[in-house]
Amino acid sequence: MGETRRRFDPEFRAGAVRIVRETGKSVAQVARDLGINAGTLANWVQMDRLAREQDTGSGGELAESEREELARLRRQKAEWAKERAELEMERDDAPMFVKLSLMRFALVRALP
Repeated sequence: MGETRRRFDPEFRAGAVRIVRETGKSVAQVARDLGINAGTLANWVQMDRLAREQDTGSGGELAESEREELARLRRQKAEWAKERAELEMERDDAPMFVKLSLMRFALVRALP
């Protein structure tokens, strides 16, 4: 007839989720290793992620160290954008100088 549902205690669930989070293994691999359905484990991982987001407050707030890193990365991005713009200007100007030097070389050859 029908299958009976297996019940897992909270410690087992937490352990399975911790394995996924800390080892970097896929949900499917951990589920196979533990002998449980991958969909079940994926639900547990999702519930844990949502619970962690709620525990950190609104989920959108950054810690002080994260804000400092974000500011540093934005400054670095601005510097790279400036360097890139300068390199593009040099690249765009380069063909003109190459053409002029080639033209002079061609004129020198034509003279003798």
